[in-house]
Amino acid sequence: MTLKDFNFDNNTININKSYQRIDQKDIITTPKTTKAVRVVSMPKTVMEEAQNLIACTYGVGKEDRIFTFSKSFLHHEMKRGCKATGVKKMKVHALRHSAISLLIEKGFSVVDIGNRVGHESSEITFRYAHMFPNKQQEMREMLDEVIEDV
Repeated sequence: MTLKDFNFDNNTININKSYQRIDQKDIITTPKTTKAVRVVSMPKTVMEEAQNLIACTYGVGKEDRIFTFSKSFLHHEMKRGCKATGVKKMKVHALRHSAISLLIEKGFSVVDIGNRVGHESSEITFRYAHMFPNKQQEMREMLDEVIEDV
């Protein structure tokens, strides 16, 4: 992400690039799919943290990468953080799964979640539904309440 990908007035981030490090070289391309290119509305606290990070980084231009660390660095820090906190070891991508699962649990539609995370089809997002088996019971309870009110 570059500075121009952040819209602090609207609390959005423009996702329009993909980053890889191959043979010690930074490779920036367009995302794999058209749905992966998107504008994501972000929580104000996240945008404030991003703005603080940018303010503390000397000489950042509009085209400069904001997050200059590599995937291997993220893996290392995730491993270190899990060990320090006693949390079961997990991969960085697990945070994405957790965020999607949380949105499902909070009742957002599969279509809206898929659009937010850039899934090409709703079927991909549906893969997370198994994580909340109590939804069947919640649906039954809601239907019981509706029937009682009739």
